[in-house]
Formats: sequence, C-alpha cells, structure tokens
Amino acid sequence: MPKRQLSGHQKRIKKQKTEALINSQKGAIKKFFSSNENVQSSVEEHENLVIDVAENLVNEEQVEEECEDLGGEEAYQCVNESSNESSRDVNQNEDLNVECAPVNIDDPCNWDNMDQKLRDLLVERGPVRRNGDATFPKDDNEKSRHFSFVHYIRHLPNGEKYDRKWLVYSEALNKVFCFCCKLFKNEGNKTQLANDGFQDWKNIGDRLKSHETNWEHLTCMNKWIELERRFQKNQTIDKSVQQRVIKEREHWRGVLLREIALVEALAQNNLPFRGENEKIYQRNNGNFLCFIQMMGKFDLVMQEHLRRIEKGEIHNHYLSHKIQNELIQMLAAEVKSKIVAIIKDAKYYSVILDCTPDVSHEEQMSFVVRCVDISTSPIEVRVSEFFLEFLKVDDTTGLGLFCALQEVLVSLQLDIGDLRGQGYDNGSNMKGKNKGVQTRVLEVNPRAFYTPCGCHSLNLVLCDMANSCSKAKTFFGVVQRLYVLFSSSIQRWAILKDNLKDVKGLTLKTLSQTRWESRIESIKPIRYHPSKLRDALVDLANDRMTESIAQSEAKSLAKNELENFEFLFAMAIWYKLLFAVNIVSKFLQSEDMCIYLAIEKLKGLIDYFENYRKVGFAEAMVDATEMANEMGIEPKFVEKRIIQRKKQFDEDVTDEVTHSAEESMKVNYFLVIVDKALSSFKDRFQQFEVYEKNFGFLFDLEKASSSDECLKNHCTNLEEVLKHGGVSDIDGRNLFVELKCLKQVLPRGVQKPIEVLNFIKLMADSFPNAWNAYRVLLTIPVSVASGERSFSKLKLIKNYLRSTMSQERLNGLAMLSIENDLVKEVDYTNLIDSFASRNARRVIFK
Repeated sequence: MPKRQLSGHQKRIKKQKTEALINSQKGAIKKFFSSNENVQSSVEEHENLVIDVAENLVNEEQVEEECEDLGGEEAYQCVNESSNESSRDVNQNEDLNVECAPVNIDDPCNWDNMDQKLRDLLVERGPVRRNGDATFPKDDNEKSRHFSFVHYIRHLPNGEKYDRKWLVYSEALNKVFCFCCKLFKNEGNKTQLANDGFQDWKNIGDRLKSHETNWEHLTCMNKWIELERRFQKNQTIDKSVQQRVIKEREHWRGVLLREIALVEALAQNNLPFRGENEKIYQRNNGNFLCFIQMMGKFDLVMQEHLRRIEKGEIHNHYLSHKIQNELIQMLAAEVKSKIVAIIKDAKYYSVILDCTPDVSHEEQMSFVVRCVDISTSPIEVRVSEFFLEFLKVDDTTGLGLFCALQEVLVSLQLDIGDLRGQGYDNGSNMKGKNKGVQTRVLEVNPRAFYTPCGCHSLNLVLCDMANSCSKAKTFFGVVQRLYVLFSSSIQRWAILKDNLKDVKGLTLKTLSQTRWESRIESIKPIRYHPSKLRDALVDLANDRMTESIAQSEAKSLAKNELENFEFLFAMAIWYKLLFAVNIVSKFLQSEDMCIYLAIEKLKGLIDYFENYRKVGFAEAMVDATEMANEMGIEPKFVEKRIIQRKKQFDEDVTDEVTHSAEESMKVNYFLVIVDKALSSFKDRFQQFEVYEKNFGFLFDLEKASSSDECLKNHCTNLEEVLKHGGVSDIDGRNLFVELKCLKQVLPRGVQKPIEVLNFIKLMADSFPNAWNAYRVLLTIPVSVASGERSFSKLKLIKNYLRSTMSQERLNGLAMLSIENDLVKEVDYTNLIDSFASRNARRVIFK
C-alpha cells in the first residue's frame, strides 16, 4: 500500500525535533532570563552571540501556539514575561520566571521568519564573521573541500581587492548566505544565497562572482545601504561598497546612453541595424554591433562593457535586437507624444493621406497631420506638417480608408470635430463625390474642407496637355524613344556620355506619368544640347558593334526627328510651359505653404499661360530658329500636299480654308495645348476658388474691402461656413469689429495671414474670433508633398533586404528618420529612467 503522508501537526513535531538536535550539537550557550532588565544586560554583554527571543524577535502568540503544538517530553517550556508592556493578555503585576532557548541571530539559518524589527536590528549590527583563526568543517563526500576566508575577498580585473561584506557563513548549516539578499529579497528571488544557502565549495568562486553582479543582488544591496543610512550607522557598511554600487549604476546608464544615441543616428540615416548574426567581434554582425565595437576602441565605458562580455562576467549585454526594438519604440513614442501634444494645443488640424505599395506588396497609407504650431515660441507661430505613422490597409476602398482614418484618430485621442482640412491625391477612392474618403468625412464633419493636391492637379494638367493632340503625343513618344535606345545597353550609354562629356549634370531621363518633374527633366538635355545628342545618334548608327535594329532606330531619330524643324519648335514650346508649371509645383511642395499663397501663385501661372497664348508662338519660333541654325537645319516647316477630299453631292461646294504649314502649327498644335491647359486649370482648381470666396478677405487685410457692409457680409458668410451643429468657430459680428480694429493697429508691412497671426498671438484674448479664423485658414492643406516625402523614406527603410520588417519597427524607424528635428530634443535622462521603470531588469539604472 502507498506510503502514508504525515499530518501537519506531525510535520511540525518532526521539524522541532530536527532543530532541537541541531541546536544541541552545535553547543550554543544557554541562559535563562527572569526579567526584561536581565535581557537587556545580556544583549550588551554578549552582543555578538545571543539576543532575547521573547523580547525582541519572536511574537508571543507564535511562541504560545508552537508550545501548544508540541507534546510530552519533546515540548519546550516557554513562558511569556510578565513585564512585557505590549501584552494585554497577561497581568502586569505577575512575576514569572521565563525558560526560553536562546537563538543566535547572527546565524542566517534563523532569518526565515523575519519581521521588520529583526531586519532593522540586523542592519544595525551588520554581518558578523568568525575569528580569523576559526576552522570550517569539511564536506562528508569530499574531505578536502570546505569554506575558507579566501572567499570573503573579491579580486577585480585591475588587481584591486574588495571585501565581500555581504557574505555571511552559517555555523549551524555549514552554508554561506548573502546578507542583503536574505534580508531584502523579493518573492521571485530563487537564488540559493538568498534562500537555503550555498554549500557547493567546488563552484563557490563562480557562484559568488555571478551573484555579486546580479541585478537582484545590487537592488538588495541598495536597499541595505539606504536603510543603514537612515539609522546613521556609517561604520556598518564600508563606503567603498556604496561607491561600487553607484559606479555600477553609472556604468549601465552610460552604456544605455550610448546605445540610444547610436539608435538615433542609424535611424536618422535610414541604415539597417542587424546583420547575419548578433555576436560581438564577428563578421557581418550588422551596423549596430559594428558601431558598438568601434566605440569600444575609443570610449572607456563601452570598452569596459565589451570586456565584461568577452570575459563572461555578464550575461545581460543589452545589445540584442529586442533591446534595439525597445529603444526604437521608446524614442518614437516620445516624439509621437510630443507631436500629439502640439496638435492638441493647436486645436484645429488637417489630415494628409496618401497610399503606395511597399516592397513586400502591402498597401501603406501615410498619415500626416498639419496644424498651426503655437508651442515653438511665445511670440511666433509656425505652420507645420507632422508625420505620425504608416497604416497598413487591406481595404483600399473609400469606406476602408475612412475606417482606418477613424481608428487612428481615436487611438491618438484626436477629436474629428476639430478637423478642418483634408488633403488627398486625385484618386477616385479619395476624392469621390459619392463614396470617397472626403465625402464620408464631410458627412461626419462638414467643416473638414477637402483640398485636392495642388501638385497632383498640376501634373494632371500637363497630362491633359500632352494628350490634347496627336502631335503632342508624338513629341513625348520621341523623347521616350531616345531614352530607351541609349539606356538599353551600356555600350550605347557610353557613346551618349562621350558626346555629353562637356556637359555637367545633364543626361537623358525616362518619362513618368506620376513624377511631377519627369517631363521637364526628360526634355532639358534635348532642349539645350540637340546637336550633341544628334552626334551621339549618328555615332551609334555608324557603330559596327550595334545591332541593326538599334542602328535603324538611331538613324530614324537623327534624321526624321532631331533634324526636323517641327520637333525643335515643339521643344521650344514645351520647355517654356513645363518650366513655368514646374516652378509653381515646387513652390506648392513647401511644408509651410498656405492656401492664400497657393492661390496667388496659381493666378500668376494662369496669367502666364494667357500671355503666352498671345506672344508664345513668336517666341517659340525664335528659339527654334536658333536651335536649327546651331544644327545646320533650315528653319522652315515642311509644306505638305493638300489632300483633296471627294465631296458628296449634298455638300457645300465652297472650298475649305487652307493654312500654311506655320499657320497650321499655330492653330492645330500651339493653341490646342495652351487652350487645353487653361480649361484644365479652371476645372481642377475649383476648390481654390471656393477658398478665395470664403477666406479671400483675410488674405491681405490692408486690401480688404473698404466698405464696412461688404466686410460684414464676408464675416457673416464665414461664420456660416464654419458652423456645424449650431456651433461656429467664430462670431461674424465680433469678427467684423476685431478686423476693423486690427486694420488700425497693425504695423506697416504686416499684411499676410501668418504675419497677422503672429501679431495677435500675445493678444489672442482681445481678438479671439480673428485668432480662430486665421488659424483655420492656415490649417487648410495645399498639397500631399509631405506624404510623398514619407514614401521616399519608406523605400529607404523597408527595402528588398528588409522586406520582412514588422509594421511597428517600420513606424518607429520612419518616425525617427522623418521627424529627426524633434528627436534631437528628446531628453535621454528621462528616457533612461523610463526604460528602467518599465522593465524588470538585472542591472540597476537608477
């Protein structure tokens, strides 16, 4: 039958027997105390040996319970003193003799059931050791091994020696303990030196070495020192121990400080962190470890850290990819929280969204917020656009993107009711009037004005112009044929470079339907160096190593296109128009671009096209003639035979109007593309006209309507535009009064909205409606250039070698790379404190 288990009472009796046997064998001094005064005198005379259990250590109720549990001859006779003032169950006048077995409190075996009084007393007394002449018992199994006084000494790598004041020896158990860990251990501390003691004398050196560098030991040591300081017993603990704890803490903080700085530097430069392995001093271990090794050659803190790793003195290196990710996320979270705080201070904000697939074929939506930053200076405001994160979206419909936008706004605790602008590209899922994102947002908040990207709209205007007639399509087809011919072979490209060697910074570039500067960059080398390009085509056609198809293509391009005056004329027209559009496009890409400046530039561009419609043909003829003379070509359009079309019997017999070749180019080519551009401008920038109608009187306060009635109507209309749910951002009548006053007090030269806002910042309480109106005006986005710039960072960070990067790491690195100005303002000290408080570590950072 199975062995019967002992009951709890029987186990307690067995435990008492074992303890009694141990105490009888060790020969402890036994004394009897009859009064409290005797106890105190005994403590003073035998401070290193005995302390009264009944008075100082053992709770009286526990003693009585244990005596009741023991029976017969095995029971100890324990009687409580009558003089104990704290006991309410014993008559104070009763005088009894107490018989109690003394306990050696200097022995760690008696520290299991410990209260605060005993802990305080032990800290005051400090760890007690045996005399230097004492001997230690040998093991039963290995007669030659035993504890030695040698183990009390710690040898440092530099040859210095330190006393291990924390190491105590138990005579009763023949084991060693850690004084501070035994007194201040946490519940999760399972080390032998803090619990049952250590007796493996063969491996005691390694165990002590690893224990004294353990985080839990250093924490307990710190608690020991703090408690000792409170008692003002400086002689209990050697000051060198405190200094070593402080030095160790500063060492680890220094290591973490350098790692944070390295993470910031790698992230800002879009460099990868990891390599093929994560081991120090091995090849291909990545940029992070490589730079750590480099710092170790010059920096003493990192040099000491690497030495500890090499010697195996520490097992927690804090160099793994998990630590890297944690530091990346902490830095990014710090920057992100600061951005959100700026947005909340600004109150009104706009969102800029744009989508693109990444290298792992996942759709990434860039989330950028625009606001008027009022936190930069007490007297100055600034329009800023902040990148917040990339959102991985699976549903790219208008509803899916709208839901993703709602979720991120909720997670950032941004009120969608404060949204005053939307900036998207011209995709149907974004700008759709029925199911697009802008429509769904307007249903929730009608004051979230939608602005199609100005740069995208300009690019679409160019697309409309390029597709307006067959001659325009043919022209850009020739430009692309030139690039394809030379770029298809390194030998052909070498021929091109030889002919353009005197030209710096110009080369053929491909056409793109989406890149905003693609067209102007592709025709620039042809416009300024047509003769050199023709020579390159001739050399390619005469090259024997070139394939016959390429030779034929080169001859065709040289003879039929570059030596054709019509092609040179088209070149002159397109370069002028593309150059003008490109200037405005670059201007609109500025981060602090505001809607009033954009409208001003677009008006100037339209005026340029209207004027070019009048004088542009003659100017193009002059430019084309100069190019033709340079190339030795006759500056004349080729006259084509007039095709006589057979007329039907019911057609008018009058002759059709015929044009010369020059007139035909003007009517059928020049005027077509210019008129198409003007009509496209009107169609694609209608929303800008709406902004001018609603906010135009704020664009230039000096030029605002001099009529009070007209100004009042504008203010009332703006109040209705900014009203939703019966609540408006401004009061029209009060805004009218404030603007009238501002016109009188504004300094000379202060005209533009950003200048007016800076002027009234310190007086926002006096002009609250003007303050709100100008902030809303400046919050409206103009383009999605910030989103496009974030995609450039996306391609650098998540490339084909890092295609498996997690979304969290991608967002962290993107934040540090894009918002690097804010990263420089992060306080590393607070970051280290946050790192230490958020994680249970094995080293002390604070």
